[in-house]
Amino acid sequence: MRRRPGIRKAPPRDKGSPRLSRLQRRSLIRWGERSGCPLTLRRCMAVVGVSRGESCRQVARALACATSTVVSAVNRYQTGRRKALLDRRAANGEAKVDERFLAILSRVLAGTPEEVGWCRPTWTRELLALEMERRGLARVSVATIGRALATLGASLKAAKPVVGCPWPGWKRRRRLFELRCLEACARSDEPVLYVDEVDIHLNPKVGRDWCLPGQRRVVLTPGNNKKRYLAGALDSKTGRLIWVEDKSKASSLFIQLLWRIAGEYPGAPRIHLILDNASIHSSQKTRKALEKLGGRIVLHFLPPYCPDANRIERVWLDLHANVTRNHRCRTLQKLMRRVHAYLHARNVQRRASPILRMVHLRHAA
Repeated sequence: MRRRPGIRKAPPRDKGSPRLSRLQRRSLIRWGERSGCPLTLRRCMAVVGVSRGESCRQVARALACATSTVVSAVNRYQTGRRKALLDRRAANGEAKVDERFLAILSRVLAGTPEEVGWCRPTWTRELLALEMERRGLARVSVATIGRALATLGASLKAAKPVVGCPWPGWKRRRRLFELRCLEACARSDEPVLYVDEVDIHLNPKVGRDWCLPGQRRVVLTPGNNKKRYLAGALDSKTGRLIWVEDKSKASSLFIQLLWRIAGEYPGAPRIHLILDNASIHSSQKTRKALEKLGGRIVLHFLPPYCPDANRIERVWLDLHANVTRNHRCRTLQKLMRRVHAYLHARNVQRRASPILRMVHLRHAA
């Protein structure tokens, strides 16, 4: 008897293959997806494929796995139904990395290896595993320590070099509190500005950048370094930046900024500047310039070596990130054009990383 054309005969079903309806197959796939385990989902798909009448070899080819994996999944399903498809490691007992393990690891990361007797200044995953074992916890692998660090949100960060303030703690805190009160309680017609200077080097600052595997950014340095200096003032209320440029970091640079600030606020009876204790801020030339300004500008000095309290420091950090880091300018003039373009765009867009393209450079100051 000849078969009617257009009707395909279903492949023969193995005697040991599971028999599932369409609803049961869909339910099994959804259950595997909700399990959150890709291996469990693959075992569910293997059972569903065999239940459709496909051979174990065909299902293995479709799932890109070994035939024995499909056979094992079918046998496990026939023995214990859905629960048998779960990862058997779930019955291995309590996890080694529990809340107590993470809490102790967090306390360990708060210190340095030298504080607990190790002859190394920085932590590694291997050393963390040894330290956790020394504290009486279970011995875990380096990969397990890595997953625990990811759970805590820990990451590799460069250390920040700082100089300790020579003032007593109470004196430093009192001075910082006075400056915060000055900023918060200042009159509307008496602006408060944060002042600082920054060096611009022709030799680029080297920093991280996204690269493809096996590739690395190459930054060509000019060899002979050249410098320019900026002095800036950041308005504490509006966020607007005022800056000047000079070839030397001398009193003339700061005096130039003072006159620029006085011109930007012609109607202000008094202008408050919060700044560090650099020598150019209290030199004899600076004092004479302040006298010529009629006492309109008042200087308020920060405690020694407290750069974090000066809000303009963040502006210089953003400047290096957007302009000088890994830059490829061959001349100092071209680099300074980009510096001025960035600062101008920052004032206009009120963003730390303004949208700036090459065509905007011609509008730089």
